[in-house]
Amino acid sequence: MLLSALLKLPTRGIYQQASRCASTWSQLSSALERNAPLDVHPEVQEALATNQPVVALETTLVTHGFPYPENLELSKSLEQIVRSTGSIPATIGMIGGRVKIGMGENHLQQLAEKKTHPVKISRRDIAPAIAMKADGGTTCSATLIFAALAGIKVFATGGLGGVHRGGENSMDVSADLMELTRCPVGLVSSGVKSILDIGRTLEYLETLGVPVVTYGTSSEFPAFFSRHSGFNAPWNVKDPMSAASILHTQWQLGMENGALIAVPIPAEFEEAGMSIQEAVDQAVAESEQNGINKRGKEATPWLLSRINELTRGKSLLSNIALLENTALVGGNIAVQYHKLVYSKGNIPSSTWRPIHAPLVNLGQVKTSVHPANLVIVGSAAVDITARTRPDTDKTLASHSTAPGSISLSLGGVARNIAEAAHRVIKSQSSHMSSVLVAPIGDDSFGRILVDEMTKIGMRIDGLVQSDQATAVCNMVLDGSGGLIGGVADMDITSSFSGDIVTSHLQANNPSLVALDGNLSPDTIKSVVGYCSQNKIKVFFEPTSVVKSTAILPAIAAHLDNADSEAPIAYCSPNLFELAHLDQSSRAEPFELTSHLNWWRIIDHLSLGSEFRRDLEQLARKQVVEGDPSKGTLSFLVDRGIAQMAVKLLPFIQHLIIKCGDQGALVVMRISGEEARTSPWANMRSQPSQRYITARGTSNEMVVLQHFPPHTLTKDIVNVTGAGDSFVGALLAILLEHPGTFQDPQKLNNAICIAQDAAMLSLQSHHAVSSSLC
Repeated sequence: MLLSALLKLPTRGIYQQASRCASTWSQLSSALERNAPLDVHPEVQEALATNQPVVALETTLVTHGFPYPENLELSKSLEQIVRSTGSIPATIGMIGGRVKIGMGENHLQQLAEKKTHPVKISRRDIAPAIAMKADGGTTCSATLIFAALAGIKVFATGGLGGVHRGGENSMDVSADLMELTRCPVGLVSSGVKSILDIGRTLEYLETLGVPVVTYGTSSEFPAFFSRHSGFNAPWNVKDPMSAASILHTQWQLGMENGALIAVPIPAEFEEAGMSIQEAVDQAVAESEQNGINKRGKEATPWLLSRINELTRGKSLLSNIALLENTALVGGNIAVQYHKLVYSKGNIPSSTWRPIHAPLVNLGQVKTSVHPANLVIVGSAAVDITARTRPDTDKTLASHSTAPGSISLSLGGVARNIAEAAHRVIKSQSSHMSSVLVAPIGDDSFGRILVDEMTKIGMRIDGLVQSDQATAVCNMVLDGSGGLIGGVADMDITSSFSGDIVTSHLQANNPSLVALDGNLSPDTIKSVVGYCSQNKIKVFFEPTSVVKSTAILPAIAAHLDNADSEAPIAYCSPNLFELAHLDQSSRAEPFELTSHLNWWRIIDHLSLGSEFRRDLEQLARKQVVEGDPSKGTLSFLVDRGIAQMAVKLLPFIQHLIIKCGDQGALVVMRISGEEARTSPWANMRSQPSQRYITARGTSNEMVVLQHFPPHTLTKDIVNVTGAGDSFVGALLAILLEHPGTFQDPQKLNNAICIAQDAAMLSLQSHHAVSSSLC
């Protein structure tokens, strides 16, 4: 299946378009390839890539239209209204000189508070604002540009700009009108702003060749606050499908212009509209007297503010009502446009996709479009395994080609963990979601990863294209399965930037982040620092003995913090990785155990003779009760496993140690605050039950518990993904039940499920078993 997928996949660049695009503004791919300062929010990116309806929203209403906090509340309300129709909102603005197509709540908050003095951005302001690294709200014209660039077909707003009163002399004409000739987007608005010359605006739109269509039962063009202007539009539609058909026909003919769909304000606000219009006329007259009307883009915000004053807030309520109405209508039109296009098997020319979001038939992709609660960061790879026939002469095989079999499968520690977590989350019918953040190349192996992850149903919006080659591990086995040799090209992961990772964390705001040891120490340090500042729990999977120490620089950077909370919440080493972590933490250049805070925490744990006696009793237990062939737990003392784990507790709060066929060992530190409500507080050491506890001077607790291995029901087929499946299943449970380690029963259940996941993978040809649930 994988080989056939490789042969069938297209070989174009990471950002591709489905067909030739008539407008340069729809070529988001080209802009991104030129490193344009554009950021597409992961939710919007996935929606565009999987052909879901999207509605653009502007941000001048946030930066210049409404006061705080009403502006923030309104922006969130508009997004929610768009979602209620089945469309995805893409609020467009600028943060620090980067265009945001789709904005997270933190960026909306930044614009709404206006502390950075965001500017008003029209077409002429785009490049200067970017160069000056400004924050800004996009007007209709700028929002049209970026909507068209991303292939978004519908944009909902309040009022369109137009010809200002006296514009025949002042030549004051909004750039919004000309932009409708360049951008193939349906602009859904409540007509044009009532402060403008509506008649001349309609004449100018006719000259420009922009279709003007009223929406509803009347052909009368709406006047923003009022349903009546005295001017009729040439066309009228009564439902979303009819409006969508106009946009679809323009696309079919390759027309580059947009269309104005004018939606009257809800009828219940019509009476207020008459009194508001009187205030409009007064405000316009005042602006002519004080010269505000000659100040360009400053005029409209002043006029709207003055109208609000004159109407004692009535205009503000009407403005909100018409904005919410156009958002609702815009969302419905986008849904119908989507049905028109894809029900006929067409793909609009403005559709774009990154390599990590291939075009597929509708219904095949069932990925979440909501921010992920769990983010897994690290390696995504393709494993190629070549195995000679059992009867092949080994000497011959080592110097030439040999008959045998070759298979491809998905690999990479983080990818394996992400798949296992995804399968368990999915089986729980959970409202939670997870995403893999990993680099892939613009090559065939990258497309294999994308294609197969999509088939599994995993989210793919966290895959990031790199100029380097996709990670590949190529192994050659002899006829009995023994390793002859191989080549692993994993450089792409070690060069993965921490800034890219943190941008995904900002977009998703997860409660739990998992990192694999393939990442560079600098990247891990950056991500752990971000998580520490934002109170996000970190799970570290060491990956290998050599890579296990990649976490130590991040720990060292945290040590000067007097806070006793460990920088790493969870870590899952095997016995060899644990020993290397312990040794490296004590040696140069880290010498972490020489730090004053390490001594302070260890001292507060107060582990004395009673803890040692309990540990010695536990060490006499059989690994598997009633099966002396498996040996005892003496390795916990003889090899210093328990001691090494305890010494790492100031750095890592919970250690989940994978002991292979000797089971699993959990060594954890429960803070004094957690101990107040944890059932562990009332439990004393029970070596016969495989756990021991100790209480420190600050009511902190240390718990050590052994979990026997599960029995295999079939022969081992593959060992590459067992540990990753263990971790992925555990992460899924921690996501659903964050207090798992504070509850003995929940901890037992979690480790049991994680061990079952590992067993399934041992008996599967894939790194993660498809039976995992």
